[in-house]
Amino acid sequence: MRRNAGLFVVISLLSGFGSSAMSLVAGIWILDLTGSTGLAALAGLCVYAPVLAGPWLGGLLDRAPRRPLVTAVNLMLAAALLALLAVRGPGQTWLIFVVSCAYGVSYVLIDAGETALLPSALSPTELGDVNGWRSSAQEGMKLVAPLAGAGLYAWRGGHAVVVLSAAMPVLVAILYAAVRLHRTPPDQPTQRRGGLRTGLSVLFGQRATGVPVVLAAVSIAMSGFTTAAIYAIVISELRLPTTFLGVLASAQGAGSIIGGLIVGRFIARRGPVAVGIAGTVLFAVGCLARCVPWVPATVIGAVVAGVGLPWTLVAAVTAVQTHTPSALLGRVSATANTAMFGPLVAAIPLGSAAVHLGARPPLLAAVAICLTAVAATLYRPRRVPGRGRPDLPTPADDKNTGVDVIS
Repeated sequence: MRRNAGLFVVISLLSGFGSSAMSLVAGIWILDLTGSTGLAALAGLCVYAPVLAGPWLGGLLDRAPRRPLVTAVNLMLAAALLALLAVRGPGQTWLIFVVSCAYGVSYVLIDAGETALLPSALSPTELGDVNGWRSSAQEGMKLVAPLAGAGLYAWRGGHAVVVLSAAMPVLVAILYAAVRLHRTPPDQPTQRRGGLRTGLSVLFGQRATGVPVVLAAVSIAMSGFTTAAIYAIVISELRLPTTFLGVLASAQGAGSIIGGLIVGRFIARRGPVAVGIAGTVLFAVGCLARCVPWVPATVIGAVVAGVGLPWTLVAAVTAVQTHTPSALLGRVSATANTAMFGPLVAAIPLGSAAVHLGARPPLLAAVAICLTAVAATLYRPRRVPGRGRPDLPTPADDKNTGVDVIS
């Protein structure tokens, strides 16, 4: 593993640990201070809501040097976290919400910034592998960090978790300084204005990026849509205690770690489009397996879905990095994040409402939606005599995307 690849994996480990620990503790802290589960849940909304502003926030990365900007965002995040040391009682609960919003804004800028920096630090053949390793590192931290954060909170209180979490972005900023940006991808002439419009046109104006992003968006949205249904399957159908949800979360996390470690090889062989399709199908199979009234099938379904979901995400990120002009990578990456994660805002409450129809209908609906998206991806309009086929990729494009043209 090369120096830059190792640095980016360590960066993912540190940032994943700090964010996962603090995101859980913020809700617990608010619950202890106010006694309100509703207010505690709002902390998570504050973290994810800024993703909707991704296209505009990402434009900052195209107007300023990316490494200094991402480094500054990490340092400002550390300073914002330390402001939570002022929380002493219910009267300062608002401060936790403010810092949660700051966390959300930093997520958008840092995620898009890393996506934009990677092509300048790695060769194109390394992008898929490193994106997969980073995904595995982040998923691994989701298994470890919440337990560590909750344990530290129970032992020493919220302020101890704040100090630990604030140290992570400082270390990340130091590691960014050690990254060698030795490669600058060739740029095409690009328009530097028009934030949202430019990001959307570049992202969805070509099949190589639009298809993987749409597949990732569908799969991620369905993961949120089926959350309540999985709860109902465990509690109402299988008659298991709620603690079994932790087993399923660990099983899915294990699948995500495994999937992240191997996805780079498949992207190198078949391309992001083919891997995005495979990941969406695997996620659908995982949802279908959870409909079977048998505990081992539910666990296996969690593992399979855990493999498929990061495949769709890594394929989309790699496609954006590979096929986007460097000058627009910031806004296009942030627009892609909004497209992939924004639908969760609607999917989660819709899934909570749909579960009133039963535990299995939302899961079956998710399977149908995922497979419909895959079928739409594989469809090619036949050539009309006397007309060109501007909508079809060239043979060279097919090699890059890993999907054969159906004629």
